[in-house]
Amino acid sequence: MAQPTFFTKPPETTLADIAALTKAQLVDPARGGHVITALASLDEAGPMHLAFFDNLKYKDELKATRAGACLVSPRFEAEVPAHVAVLRATQPFRAFVRIAREWHGDALRPQSSVGNDGIAPSAIIDPSARLEDGVIVDPLAVIGPDAEIGSGTVVGVGAVIGPSVKIGRDCNVGARTVIQCALIGNNVLIHPGCSIGQDGYGFIFFGPEGHLKVPQTGRVLIQNDVEVGAGTTIDRGSLRDTVIGEGTKIDNQVQIGHNVTIGRHCLLAAQIGLAGSLTIGDNVALGAKVGINNHLKIGDGAQVTAMSAVKDDIPPGGRWGGHFAKPTKQWFKEIIAVERLVRDSKTDPKDEGPE
Repeated sequence: MAQPTFFTKPPETTLADIAALTKAQLVDPARGGHVITALASLDEAGPMHLAFFDNLKYKDELKATRAGACLVSPRFEAEVPAHVAVLRATQPFRAFVRIAREWHGDALRPQSSVGNDGIAPSAIIDPSARLEDGVIVDPLAVIGPDAEIGSGTVVGVGAVIGPSVKIGRDCNVGARTVIQCALIGNNVLIHPGCSIGQDGYGFIFFGPEGHLKVPQTGRVLIQNDVEVGAGTTIDRGSLRDTVIGEGTKIDNQVQIGHNVTIGRHCLLAAQIGLAGSLTIGDNVALGAKVGINNHLKIGDGAQVTAMSAVKDDIPPGGRWGGHFAKPTKQWFKEIIAVERLVRDSKTDPKDEGPE
């Protein structure tokens, strides 16, 4: 059985044209007519493929590659085998992505998962909902009363858009996503299986009546150019809104609690847990599985190492990590000190038990 191809096949392109597109320098202009038909990793590339190299970890793959051409920085140019055409680039991966975006634009933004180009007959749309021209609604999606959806937006199979939700233009709402109590900007990509706008975890605990639920009457505000990974949950605010700032990119399976404010152009890796009422500044990067306690402030430009637990405010530009998180220089010193103690204790005769 032939292997399926899920995206548009790129056009055959000469190395001279690739050099012009990526602004790289073809070291041997005589190879300018060589045709490239696809992109590939170093270890899987053949003579018709373009690859890239920018990490010494993959030096062995570079030596063994069968690629027709390779984007590489001047620093590593001499490492490229003679049979591989060299495209010299200051930032090889960025140049590689430039051509990947040119050839595979259809992979940047999902379209209808069933090839639909209009309103599916099985979609349920309340008569009071307002959809601009060019909205695609896949089968079994439900759009509630007074919802508004802008042109170019795709609503996936089985998605639910709640009453009065506003979604801007050129957005994607993934299959089985549920959105309520939310205002969403333009060019927002929401992957499948997300839950946005449900009530937050708000209770008065251990009272005479049991755990007393607190009404959550805020909203979720998602600004332009945000991406939300599959299976992510974003709770609506209790009194103030939960806000996701412009250009922020959220990975899969992230939990964002009520009243959280996330700034612009932040990066949140997979399985992060953000407790309620956090304030996160602009350009913050959080590694996978970071957990942050409630009511904290994370300053602009801060970075937190993967699997860290944060219980204190982090200043702007801070580099923190550990459990509990602290400045990384201090954390590393403590790790080294503990390792030294363990090593020394193994060599101390007083610690040796009877034979």
